[in-house]
Amino acid sequence: MKKLGLDATDIRILSAVQQHGHLSKTRLAELVNLSPTPCWARLDRLKSAGILRGFHADIALERIIDFTQVVVTVAMSSHRKIEFERFELHIRNLDEVTQCIATGGGMDYVMTVVTPNLAAFQRLMEEMLSADLAIERYMTYIATRQVKSSHPNLAKLTTTS
Repeated sequence: MKKLGLDATDIRILSAVQQHGHLSKTRLAELVNLSPTPCWARLDRLKSAGILRGFHADIALERIIDFTQVVVTVAMSSHRKIEFERFELHIRNLDEVTQCIATGGGMDYVMTVVTPNLAAFQRLMEEMLSADLAIERYMTYIATRQVKSSHPNLAKLTTTS
């Protein structure tokens, strides 16, 4: 995938949006030290280029409902491309799976799953096993509390040492 060349101002815009969410034109311009019109034009360019995918609310779910969060590692029985594609398509359509990453090494995937309770999680896993997704084995880790949830610090990632 071709990387879009970003300058320090673009990084400041993305960092401000990442930290504060959807901002007014004036507030964003203040945060990145740029006049509003060029700032907004840059933001539009970043959106059009697919770098800024959207704005999302960080909801304190634990203050609203009881839920069960489980981290699941999955090892596939087959390492054929078609099996990975079938698994990934299935996962993309499950609202309960809030994150899934493909990994190298002993496990093929690591997922975060959020369900109303442990019984609902178990039903979800039984459905996945019945769906012929080439799952050889899976391991579950019940989350007991959230210690940290954040996005990478974009400014630090783009700094060359």
